[in-house]
Amino acid sequence: MSRKRILIIDDEKLIRWSLIQKFSEWNLETLEAETCELGRQILERESPDLVVLDVNLPDQKGTDFLEEIKGQWPEIPVIMITAYGSIDDAVIAMRRGAYDFITKPINDLKLQSAVNNALETASLKKEVAYFKEKEQKRFDPSSIVTESKTMKKILEITQIVAQSEATIVLLQGESGTGKDLLAQAIHYLSRRKAAPYQVINCSAIPENLLESELFGYEKGAFTDAKQQKKGLVELAHKGTLLLDEIGTMSLTLQAKLLRFLETQTFKRVGGLKDIEVDIRVIAATNQDIEFATREKKFRHDLYYRLNACPIYIPPLRERKTDILPLADFFVRQENIRFRKNIQGFDKEAQKLFLDYDWPGNVRELKNAIERAMIFEKGAYITAKHLPFHSDKRPSSYPVHPKKQVLGGTITLADAEKDLLIGALNKAHGNKSKAAKALDITRDAMRYKIKKWNITPKDLNLPE
Repeated sequence: MSRKRILIIDDEKLIRWSLIQKFSEWNLETLEAETCELGRQILERESPDLVVLDVNLPDQKGTDFLEEIKGQWPEIPVIMITAYGSIDDAVIAMRRGAYDFITKPINDLKLQSAVNNALETASLKKEVAYFKEKEQKRFDPSSIVTESKTMKKILEITQIVAQSEATIVLLQGESGTGKDLLAQAIHYLSRRKAAPYQVINCSAIPENLLESELFGYEKGAFTDAKQQKKGLVELAHKGTLLLDEIGTMSLTLQAKLLRFLETQTFKRVGGLKDIEVDIRVIAATNQDIEFATREKKFRHDLYYRLNACPIYIPPLRERKTDILPLADFFVRQENIRFRKNIQGFDKEAQKLFLDYDWPGNVRELKNAIERAMIFEKGAYITAKHLPFHSDKRPSSYPVHPKKQVLGGTITLADAEKDLLIGALNKAHGNKSKAAKALDITRDAMRYKIKKWNITPKDLNLPE
């Protein structure tokens, strides 16, 4: 591993020599300059890991040159040294971004500690910057796999929303469509990307705990509140908070959330003081919230507030052109993980992929690829290793009563169509109620009605 390089800028030759000896003992390389101009040339040419800078130099004040360094090379830490120990110089240096300030004669232990800490801090900052840049590239819309015109339009909208000042976004779509991926894309494409990204699943936390998880609590607010705790709203300050499965939130907490969204202020549980934050809230749901408001299970005023900037992600079955590109992408990913070299799918497998309805959407597709790659030994994934292959249907698979009487079998298509017709008949033709009974969204219901060409003539409803 290469040694760290320190640039010493000091007009006293003896000081430079002394520092060079010390840094050499500490396994550090050194560069030296006696003026700010020479130091500037070395900075442009060599890009050192740390600068040790004297306050008083012949051609320029060290604190002024410090400001220049932090403007052009902000990632390089600077330790200021001076023979005078002026408090004013120290204050100016720290305000202008110096990592530390050391007076002459230099204490070796103090200098070594300052240098080690500065180098470690700079290394950590570079590492954090690397991973943040990696995350940003990962969630760049241009890197999201899609051939669908609808999805491409959604990604364009996502980019516009991310770079706007909108503080509330609503993501709707069935489970597994990628709402969490889109939420992260919105965060990492925004001015908030360097700030925290917090996530809470509203359906995974008991109702009595959800408020304190969101807003925090004061010491003594309840029996187990032995100390103050900040909630995710406060921890996400300047960043983004994803409220996943918001449709499951209780009406009481919905009222408190609405107040927060309106004012960007909140009180911790048991607290009296209003706390103000600046965050973007992304609400995600796989439920039909509009229908829930009509059923009085979701506050209409909160729905209208959330719906200011809605993005709907269509299910995978409505964007068939994405199925094979996504499947190929997951194969490339899993090849690395499983240390395999599978090239793709045979024709029968491709047809099964395109014919299948994918009720679990992209998540189900990814899981199907993973399962197939565990068992596949050839160069291409074959149909027999796909979990929805017809040969894999268990012998106990339910047979349609009418067909059973005739001694025959039924296709999945017939079963689904009959199930839809039955639900619509029971709901007296009300599509929303039928969708709710089948635990699917209203959009999915409309899609299936169109898919199977179900008309009023197919229903057993009174004239």
